[in-house]
Amino acid sequence: MKFGGTSVADLERIRNVACHVEREVKAGNKIAVIVSAMAGQTDRLVGWTREASALHDAREYDAVVASGEQVTAGLLAIVLQGMGIAARSWQGWQIPIKTDDVHGAARIMSVESNEIAERMDDGQVAVVAGFQGIGPDNRIATLGRGGSDTSAVALAAALAARCDIYTDVDGVYTTDPRIVTKARKLEKISYEEMLEMASLGAKVLQTRSVELAMINRVPLQVRSSFEAPDDPNQNMPDGTGPGTLVCDEEEIVEQEVVSGIAYSRNEAKVTLTKVTDKPGVAARIFGPLAAGEINVDMIVQNVSADGRTTDMTFTVGENELERALKVIEGARDDISFEELKGSTDVVKVSVIGIGMRSHAGVAAKMFQVLADKGINIQAITTSEIKVSILIDAAYTELALRSLHTAYGLDAD
Repeated sequence: MKFGGTSVADLERIRNVACHVEREVKAGNKIAVIVSAMAGQTDRLVGWTREASALHDAREYDAVVASGEQVTAGLLAIVLQGMGIAARSWQGWQIPIKTDDVHGAARIMSVESNEIAERMDDGQVAVVAGFQGIGPDNRIATLGRGGSDTSAVALAAALAARCDIYTDVDGVYTTDPRIVTKARKLEKISYEEMLEMASLGAKVLQTRSVELAMINRVPLQVRSSFEAPDDPNQNMPDGTGPGTLVCDEEEIVEQEVVSGIAYSRNEAKVTLTKVTDKPGVAARIFGPLAAGEINVDMIVQNVSADGRTTDMTFTVGENELERALKVIEGARDDISFEELKGSTDVVKVSVIGIGMRSHAGVAAKMFQVLADKGINIQAITTSEIKVSILIDAAYTELALRSLHTAYGLDAD
């Protein structure tokens, strides 16, 4: 069971989490609970490290920011003990969860789960501080943003367990229900679809955790920590809960052609006009960006009628736009272009579904629906199970609602 920051935001919510744990204990399950820091606590700790020194030691940074999860784990263990449930807290290094040496964004190398499994076999609830492990230098190492989800999946894989991710939503929806009121909750979604949705803007699960679950075939279940713990629907006859199960596509009996529609507002568009069209020009544009570790997503090239110049448009993350413009401007003499423009008033909308592998016409329907609504497509990118387009941000809600209806995703 993994609980995020909003689920453990204060003592009242920690007591609510304890009631969810108690329900599973009474059902006869062996439980490990992975917790995040209280909502806002990690930001506060990060702020203190930056205030202390702009150029701080990454190892000391980890020592500071890892403390948020340790506080939550200890408090939950205390609450569980007060309810008469055998429990103890574990820090990452005590299990141990071993990582590489990239402090602040470490990757898990191994989980030595023998001792924690023995304690669980004896009926003790293991309350684990997420987001952290121990590096080869014997120092605390944190896993980067969203690392508690990754901790939970890695521990579940080591214990051959199912992983329930408790959050502030009750499952994975076909699209954002705050925008499309007819969005419906999915009972099941494949790892591949969830990975695409997570990477394309859906905030329910962290991308690395889905990738890790897919590699290790860990069943993931998205559930709400705000549902009443004593609700009889919280445990189904098959042992699962009422949320959304992320699993192998073979476990999904009826495959939808399109499972969901994701969107991302954190996009920026860069356009270079009248670039001299000659061999190697793309390398001269994207090489410096790669060297600057700026990730490029969509790319569109329009060659002039005479074939001498081309307009090149590509997208980067909104927070990297300023840096990308500086990099391109710095390479102006090498690239040779007339004008450089950047904008953030764009949004990426993606149609996702494993059914696309065997069904034609998904992209054509998308383009026709948007054309009928007068929405211009600025860029397109595709994969085996998704089509993404870039549009003006002003049309986000219209595009989502229109596509959601067109693909038959509306709730009855």
